[in-house]
Parts: sequence; structure tokens; C-alpha cells
Amino acid sequence: MPIEMQLIRIVITETTDQQTIFLKERHGSRVLPMFIGQSEALAIDYRVREARSPRPLTHQLLGNVISELGGELQHVVIHELKDGVFYAKLVVLQHEQRIEIDSRPSDAVALALSAGVKIFVEERVLDEVCNTGG
Repeated sequence: MPIEMQLIRIVITETTDQQTIFLKERHGSRVLPMFIGQSEALAIDYRVREARSPRPLTHQLLGNVISELGGELQHVVIHELKDGVFYAKLVVLQHEQRIEIDSRPSDAVALALSAGVKIFVEERVLDEVCNTGG
């Protein structure tokens, strides 16, 4: 069962390419740390600060493409953890058809924040991370 999450923290370190975002259960206490790239962390931070860009960032471009093709982003789901790598999907409704699109979790989170849609994590993924310490 997917658990609704919210972004609670972004840690950007200039001395490394590996950045961290933290998602917390909206109605619980479990926290999911995810390591992401610097450009993805900056895009998420940019969105959180509601900064404006003269040209679309990658997640904004993807949102525009979905919209121009008659789709609407419903939500994003981080659905799997395999060999230490998270996997996500974008859930899009297009002409009454549900479409699931493979995505990097960092891109999915940036797009969800930009589109104002919910972020979910499958409970088994959250359990695995919280029971093993990430």
C-alpha cells in the first residue's frame, strides 16, 4: 500500500556530487533518506524556494510535455528498492487512460513538487529502509 510522503529536508553539499533529500510520512514518523545528484537536488531546492527560471528546467519541461500531450500528472510513486537503488514511476491520466512512466525518484519528486501532486512510497520500500537503517 502506498504511503503519502512530504519533502522535509534537502541537504546540498558543494564538496560532493551526492546530495540527500528526506521524505517523511505525512501521517507518521518514518523518514526516507535518498541520495541524489547535485543537479537534481538543486532543481528540487529551486522549486521549494519557488524561484523562477527564464527557461524550463528538466522537470518543468517534462510537466509541459505531459500537459501538451493531453495528460495530467496524478501522483508519483517510489515503488522499489533494489540493490540500494530506488525506482519511481509517474502516474499520468491521459484521455481517461492511466499511464505509468518509469522515472528516477529525484526527477519524480521535482516534478511532483512543481505540479503540486502527491508523492507516495510503497510501504514495503519504507519498511525495508526503516528496518535496515537505509
